[in-house]
Amino acid sequence: MDFQLTEEQLMLQDTAARLVRDTYGFEQREAFSQSEPGFSRAFMQQLGDLGLCAVPFAEAYGGFGGSGVENMLVMTELGRGLCLEPYLHSVIFAGGLISQLGTEAQKERLLAQLGSASLQMAVAVDEPQSHYQLHDVQTTAVAVTGGWKLSGRKSVVIGGQSAGLILVSARTGHGTRDEQGISLFLVDPQHNGVRRRTFATMDGRKACELYLDEVFVKCDAVLGSVGQALPALRYQQGRCIAAQCAEAVGSMEAACALTLDYLKTRQQFGQPIGKFQVLQHRMVDMRMELDQATSMTLLAACVADQEDSHERSRLLAAAKFIVSRASRFVADQGIQLHGGIGLTWEYMLSHHAKHLLMVARQFGDDDHHLQAYAKLMQVA
Repeated sequence: MDFQLTEEQLMLQDTAARLVRDTYGFEQREAFSQSEPGFSRAFMQQLGDLGLCAVPFAEAYGGFGGSGVENMLVMTELGRGLCLEPYLHSVIFAGGLISQLGTEAQKERLLAQLGSASLQMAVAVDEPQSHYQLHDVQTTAVAVTGGWKLSGRKSVVIGGQSAGLILVSARTGHGTRDEQGISLFLVDPQHNGVRRRTFATMDGRKACELYLDEVFVKCDAVLGSVGQALPALRYQQGRCIAAQCAEAVGSMEAACALTLDYLKTRQQFGQPIGKFQVLQHRMVDMRMELDQATSMTLLAACVADQEDSHERSRLLAAAKFIVSRASRFVADQGIQLHGGIGLTWEYMLSHHAKHLLMVARQFGDDDHHLQAYAKLMQVA
């Protein structure tokens, strides 16, 4: 396939690349990781000021009307720089849900803030028992006078520790694992009954466990129709999968470049270890996995914004499977070819490896998506 970027897309890619290159050195990233929010609010604001946070949103709400391809270009550069900002979960996931389900008033109010980076959001859909199943929801929402009361627990809410608003899935009807009866609510984490336990993830980011104890939200905090949120959640998670594949490709490209540079400079027996044929073959294997992942990421980006269908879901599952497998392979081989230094905290490769292992398990691991792909093949 001949995939050529337009002039505008090339400018977008260059803008994101230059911003990351000029801002995200290794030392700066470490300082951002140790800060209270776990990322750089100043960098997130720069993303907003340059219009990068507004890329996915419709022009009517201050956006640029970008597609999955534009998301791919931005996410690849963020992955290459190992950027800690919750762009994926705030802009693409939360913003996508608001774009699809929100009322005009909600869109005008929230999308403008997300696009300017004046508001950071998070999406809380995972629970301790759910294991990638969006319909396995035990958090409940009970109708009361003037609104709803939410109770339950959400796990591994990426960016939830610093979010100004959190989108929470809760059951308003039917049984625990039924696909009907799931609703989305806009929850202010400062409300009474909300508690967050912040922790660091293995790749240096921060997330939180979200505890809800009869948290009252008004009727206008519901996003979309009551009990009908699951199709939108699945559709927007598909868009996130395509974007996350691009993030992984950026990180894999950086890991391969670091590994190749190390093979060219590390001396053993009086010559660079890159001259040993067996190590050359392993480097080629890494590049082959990266090239396959890149091709599948391009395909995922092209179908991400298409109408929901079995074919779209099948292609996204295939892309996530290939990219997850490649991510683990590149991380493992990069460490093996580096030796002990590849595991040290002071060396960038170890952070890429941890991030790639983390990416391979978000939104479903390779086993989950292989099973989903097989089921969709039966439907086809």
